Amino acid sequence: MDLGIAGRRALICASSKGLGRGCAEALAAEGVHVTLNGRDAAVLAETAKAIRSANPKVEVIEVACDITTPEGRDQALAACPEPDILVNNAGGPAPGDFRNWSRDDWLKALDALMLGPIELIRRTVDGMIDRKFGRIVNITSSSVKAPILFLGMSNGARSGLTGFVAGLSRQTVRHNVTINGLLPGSFETDRLRGMITRNAEAAGSNFETAVAAVREQNPSGRLGSPEEFGKACAFLCSVHAGYITGQNLLMDGGQYLLTQ
Repeated sequence: MDLGIAGRRALICASSKGLGRGCAEALAAEGVHVTLNGRDAAVLAETAKAIRSANPKVEVIEVACDITTPEGRDQALAACPEPDILVNNAGGPAPGDFRNWSRDDWLKALDALMLGPIELIRRTVDGMIDRKFGRIVNITSSSVKAPILFLGMSNGARSGLTGFVAGLSRQTVRHNVTINGLLPGSFETDRLRGMITRNAEAAGSNFETAVAAVREQNPSGRLGSPEEFGKACAFLCSVHAGYITGQNLLMDGGQYLLTQ
């Protein structure tokens, strides 16, 4: 299927690795010019090089910055001031007990996962409306539908973004600008591997045993791949998804019902 977005421009946040990279690769494969962002300049450069090599006709811009900060957002938008596609993404805060979290901890989480994405939407959505095409995808978490007990700050901040988008997306769709959420469950990413490793060490186990248990607990019998996540993102950004807005696509291998 031709997604009809070749030649469009996309800003993909936190795209040097993991799910963000999967989205960048899928969009570039469709002929979309991509602006990548990541904190580690070396990792970002390696990702950009790989995407350029696979898609020689696509322009790949890399911006090494922290997208969760005002300065980082300014840098990213300076490199891609009028994106047709915006993919909001940022790593979540550390797990813990809410009794130990200060006001500053909460504000940092809200800035990263709610207020930051809203600011990027604010600064790009009117241009999309004027051009009569826009696709905004917010990568949040399965915790929006089934809160994860030890990820309270992530649950709260991501749910706040979801609630905000529920209203705005009904206003922009008339102008062919859609806003949707992609809610990942367990995917093969460095972040998940790190969490599994820490949990295994705390339980006196090893990584191989722990990751096998995570796979077995999922109805699919496996973890998701960034590649398939990226392709779902690319479809939501396509010309064929103009009648889909304000939705939250849960990608978790069927785990959700098992948590209820």
